[in-house]
Amino acid sequence: MKKSLLVISIMLALAIAAGGCATKGDLEEVQTREKAIGAKADQAAQDAEAAKAAADEAVNKANEAVVRAEEAERRAMERERVAAEKERIAEEKAKQAEAAFQKSMKK
Repeated sequence: MKKSLLVISIMLALAIAAGGCATKGDLEEVQTREKAIGAKADQAAQDAEAAKAAADEAVNKANEAVVRAEEAERRAMERERVAAEKERIAEEKAKQAEAAFQKSMKK
C-alpha cells in the first residue's frame, strides 16, 4: 500500500510539475505582453514629457503676462500722478486768475 501510494504521489508530482511548466507559446505570449507594456510605458513617458513642455510654456507666457501687467500698472500710476499734478497746477492758475479778477474789480 505504501509503495503504491508513493508511486501515485510521485506520478501526481510529475504531472503537476509538467503541467506547471510554461510552453514556448506561453513564453512568447509573455514576451508580447512585455513589449506591449514597454511600448505603453514609452508612450506615457513621451506624453508626460510633452505635457511638461506645454506646462513650462504656459508658465513662461503667464510670467510674461505678469511682467506686461506690472509695466502697464506702472505706466497707469505715472499717468495718474501726472494728471494729478496738472490738476493741481490748473487749480493754482484758476485761483490766481480769480485773485487777479477780484483785484481788477476792486479798482
